[in-house]
Amino acid sequence: MKNLIIINGPNLNLLGKREPNIYGSLTFNEFFETIKSKYPNVAFEHYQSNIEGELIDKLHEMGFKYDGIILNAAAYTHTSVSIGDAVAAIETPVVEVHISNTFNREEFRHQSFVAPHAKGVIVGFGLQSYELAIQSFLD
Repeated sequence: MKNLIIINGPNLNLLGKREPNIYGSLTFNEFFETIKSKYPNVAFEHYQSNIEGELIDKLHEMGFKYDGIILNAAAYTHTSVSIGDAVAAIETPVVEVHISNTFNREEFRHQSFVAPHAKGVIVGFGLQSYELAIQSFLD
Protein backbone atom coordinates (compact mmCIF):
# COMPACT_ATOMS: atom_id res chain seq x y z
CA MET A 1 0.00 0.00 0.00
CA LYS A 2 1.31 3.45 -0.96
CA ASN A 3 1.22 6.32 1.53
CA LEU A 4 0.52 9.63 -0.19
CA ILE A 5 -0.17 13.04 1.27
CA ILE A 6 -1.74 15.98 -0.50
CA ILE A 7 -0.53 19.31 0.84
CA ASN A 8 -2.51 22.38 -0.22
CA GLY A 9 -1.48 25.97 0.28
CA PRO A 10 -3.28 29.26 0.72
CA ASN A 11 -6.89 29.81 -0.28
CA LEU A 12 -7.44 26.21 -1.37
CA ASN A 13 -9.67 25.80 1.67
CA LEU A 14 -12.12 27.92 -0.34
CA LEU A 15 -12.49 25.46 -3.24
CA GLY A 16 -16.12 25.19 -4.22
CA LYS A 17 -16.69 28.85 -3.28
CA ARG A 18 -13.68 30.67 -4.71
CA GLU A 19 -13.83 31.65 -8.38
CA PRO A 20 -15.76 28.56 -9.53
CA ASN A 21 -15.12 29.55 -13.16
CA ILE A 22 -11.41 28.81 -12.53
CA TYR A 23 -11.45 26.28 -9.67
CA GLY A 24 -14.80 24.51 -10.08
CA SER A 25 -17.69 24.09 -7.67
CA LEU A 26 -16.52 20.97 -5.82
CA THR A 27 -15.00 21.41 -2.37
CA PHE A 28 -11.65 19.77 -1.76
CA ASN A 29 -13.15 17.55 0.95
CA GLU A 30 -15.76 16.26 -1.52
CA PHE A 31 -13.03 15.56 -4.05
CA PHE A 32 -10.81 13.96 -1.40
CA GLU A 33 -13.55 11.49 -0.44
CA THR A 34 -13.92 10.57 -4.12
CA ILE A 35 -10.24 9.81 -4.61
CA LYS A 36 -10.06 7.81 -1.37
CA SER A 37 -12.84 5.55 -2.63
CA LYS A 38 -11.36 5.39 -6.15
CA TYR A 39 -7.93 4.29 -4.89
CA PRO A 40 -8.62 1.90 -1.98
CA ASN A 41 -5.05 0.56 -2.03
CA VAL A 42 -3.60 3.99 -1.26
CA ALA A 43 -3.44 5.46 2.23
CA PHE A 44 -4.17 9.15 1.76
CA GLU A 45 -3.69 12.08 4.06
CA HIS A 46 -4.59 15.68 3.34
CA TYR A 47 -3.25 18.87 4.87
CA GLN A 48 -4.05 22.51 4.08
CA SER A 49 -2.66 25.73 5.48
CA ASN A 50 -2.67 29.38 4.56
CA ILE A 51 0.60 29.85 6.46
CA GLU A 52 3.95 29.38 4.71
CA GLY A 53 5.84 28.12 7.77
CA GLU A 54 3.19 25.50 8.52
CA LEU A 55 3.50 24.15 4.96
CA ILE A 56 7.28 23.94 5.38
CA ASP A 57 6.89 22.17 8.73
CA LYS A 58 4.51 19.63 7.13
CA LEU A 59 6.95 18.99 4.27
CA HIS A 60 9.72 18.40 6.82
CA GLU A 61 7.49 16.10 8.87
CA MET A 62 6.27 13.97 5.95
CA GLY A 63 9.28 14.24 3.70
CA PHE A 64 11.12 11.23 5.07
CA LYS A 65 8.33 8.73 5.69
CA TYR A 66 5.79 8.93 2.85
CA ASP A 67 5.94 7.38 -0.62
CA GLY A 68 4.90 10.63 -2.26
CA ILE A 69 3.78 14.18 -1.69
CA ILE A 70 1.37 15.99 -3.98
CA LEU A 71 1.95 19.69 -3.37
CA ASN A 72 -0.23 22.56 -4.48
CA ALA A 73 1.60 25.42 -2.84
CA ALA A 74 -0.82 27.81 -4.59
CA ALA A 75 0.53 31.38 -4.73
CA TYR A 76 3.53 30.39 -2.58
CA THR A 77 4.75 28.42 -5.60
CA HIS A 78 5.67 31.71 -7.23
CA THR A 79 6.98 33.56 -4.17
CA SER A 80 8.46 31.15 -1.63
CA VAL A 81 12.11 30.27 -1.94
CA SER A 82 11.68 28.59 1.47
CA ILE A 83 9.09 26.11 0.21
CA GLY A 84 11.32 25.30 -2.76
CA ASP A 85 14.22 24.77 -0.34
CA ALA A 86 12.05 22.49 1.82
CA VAL A 87 11.18 20.33 -1.19
CA ALA A 88 14.88 20.13 -2.08
CA ALA A 89 15.76 19.10 1.49
CA ILE A 90 13.45 16.10 1.82
CA GLU A 91 13.75 12.56 0.44
CA THR A 92 10.12 11.90 -0.49
CA PRO A 93 9.39 12.72 -4.13
CA VAL A 94 7.07 15.68 -4.69
CA VAL A 95 4.75 16.35 -7.61
CA GLU A 96 3.78 20.00 -7.97
CA VAL A 97 0.10 20.40 -8.92
CA HIS A 98 -2.04 23.34 -9.96
CA ILE A 99 -5.74 23.29 -10.71
CA SER A 100 -5.59 26.16 -13.20
CA ASN A 101 -3.17 26.55 -16.07
CA THR A 102 -0.72 28.91 -14.42
CA PHE A 103 0.78 29.75 -17.82
CA ASN A 104 -2.60 31.11 -18.93
CA ARG A 105 -2.64 33.55 -16.05
CA GLU A 106 -0.62 36.52 -14.82
CA GLU A 107 3.06 36.52 -15.72
CA PHE A 108 4.24 36.16 -12.11
CA ARG A 109 2.50 32.75 -11.99
CA HIS A 110 4.83 31.40 -14.70
CA GLN A 111 7.69 31.14 -12.15
CA SER A 112 7.90 28.19 -9.73
CA PHE A 113 10.36 27.83 -6.87
CA VAL A 114 9.09 24.25 -6.36
CA ALA A 115 9.46 22.86 -9.90
CA PRO A 116 13.27 22.60 -9.98
CA HIS A 117 13.10 20.21 -7.02
CA ALA A 118 9.93 18.29 -7.97
CA LYS A 119 9.55 14.89 -9.60
CA GLY A 120 7.17 16.60 -12.04
CA VAL A 121 4.65 19.40 -12.51
CA ILE A 122 0.99 19.06 -13.53
CA VAL A 123 -1.03 22.19 -14.35
CA GLY A 124 -4.37 23.08 -15.81
CA PHE A 125 -6.50 19.95 -15.51
CA GLY A 126 -8.73 21.12 -12.68
CA LEU A 127 -8.99 18.73 -9.75
CA GLN A 128 -7.98 15.95 -12.15
CA SER A 129 -4.44 17.36 -11.80
CA TYR A 130 -4.33 15.63 -8.40
CA GLU A 131 -5.41 12.31 -9.93
CA LEU A 132 -2.69 12.59 -12.57
CA ALA A 133 -0.18 13.12 -9.76
CA ILE A 134 -1.55 10.07 -7.93
CA GLN A 135 -1.12 8.01 -11.09
CA SER A 136 2.50 9.12 -11.32
CA PHE A 137 3.15 7.46 -7.96
CA LEU A 138 1.28 4.27 -8.85
CA ASP A 139 2.88 3.59 -12.24
